[in-house]
Amino acid sequence: MIIKEFEYLQYRDKNQLHYIEEKTFEVLEKFILENEETAQYLKITTKKGHGKVLQAQNYVGVIQTKDGTTIEILPKISNLKDDVKTEDNPKPKTKEQKSKEILIKMLKTLKNSPFKNFNVANVQSSKMPLLEIFISMFLEELSKLIKRGIKSDYITQEENLKFLKGKLLIGEQIKHNTIHKERFFVQYQEFRSDRVENRLIKTTLQYLYKKSKSNKNQQRIREFLFVFDEIEISYDIKNDFSKVKLNRQMKDYEQVLLWCKTFLLENSFSPYKGNDVAFALLFDMNLLFESYVGDYLKKKGFDVSLQDTGKYLVESHNKFALRPDIVINRKTEGKTVIIADTKWKNITEEKDISQADMYQLFAYGKKYNNNQLYLIYPKNDKNQPKLKYNYCNQSNSKLNLKVLYFDLAKR
Repeated sequence: MIIKEFEYLQYRDKNQLHYIEEKTFEVLEKFILENEETAQYLKITTKKGHGKVLQAQNYVGVIQTKDGTTIEILPKISNLKDDVKTEDNPKPKTKEQKSKEILIKMLKTLKNSPFKNFNVANVQSSKMPLLEIFISMFLEELSKLIKRGIKSDYITQEENLKFLKGKLLIGEQIKHNTIHKERFFVQYQEFRSDRVENRLIKTTLQYLYKKSKSNKNQQRIREFLFVFDEIEISYDIKNDFSKVKLNRQMKDYEQVLLWCKTFLLENSFSPYKGNDVAFALLFDMNLLFESYVGDYLKKKGFDVSLQDTGKYLVESHNKFALRPDIVINRKTEGKTVIIADTKWKNITEEKDISQADMYQLFAYGKKYNNNQLYLIYPKNDKNQPKLKYNYCNQSNSKLNLKVLYFDLAKR
């Protein structure tokens, strides 16, 4: 099932587009009520004529319940249209496909995430569910790793053997072999591939085999599990991640293990608790929009700092830190020339601009001693207002604020 931000899920009317079974509805309702963090993804509300409904918020991604129901939440990008089938365009894209492609492009710009190596060309016309796309991209990264060769290491073993090997453990020998003089309790090292990094990969493969509904993904997972056949699984995932060593010799593992962490520790991007939801991977559209706009400006050659730090509203005590979304500096001088905040909000008229945003930009302009300020919102299909403002302060110097609209459909 696919919905967009702020659309509704309901169970009473089977004729509705976003209908789910009552049991699934109850599971998701419990998911929301379990703690404050999960309530930011879906909201329990009422809709006239439909009773109680669940409404998506400004988080996008995928939720899968234990009964197998998978819900994709896509960005609400209002200036997208279905393509028309023509001779030059025999496989037209739908709005949903375009929205999914834009989401993937945005994910690619996230820092410290496994998405940066996404091959967008492979999924541009894909009708695959989001979860299957994520799984297939993990398998692509793993395929590269396996071609380069999985790493082995010296693994310390302790065993009670019939022959002497390595180092005899005197204490254990006395404890276990006082009667069995023919045995030796020893500690030795073997050069094996059963190291913590490989155990986490095998655990991820087994986990995803149960989650995937794609025959192609399941087949590839079976092939990779054969490669990892002699490797144990991880029984303490968090502890094993703490033992991962990403030194120069293990650099090839970095992206694959980021994927493993994303799947096995699902709270990497969206913290939640509870046992009823089998899988949830959700992303804040405010952060994605900021990251995407910042990445676009960097590619245009600007010296961009995201979530800039070092300025305070009360500088004498370093209180109330200011963190503008985007600060652009002049490379030659290191001087701030532009300050911008991105807002994932649909602007159709001037009153949609919040006073809080205006006050925030004023504070940035004053503290950075900069008079070029911008508020950046997503472009929609309406005739959005062209807005410019001049703040005047006590010294009669002007701070200029301009509202810009970023066209996601054309980037």
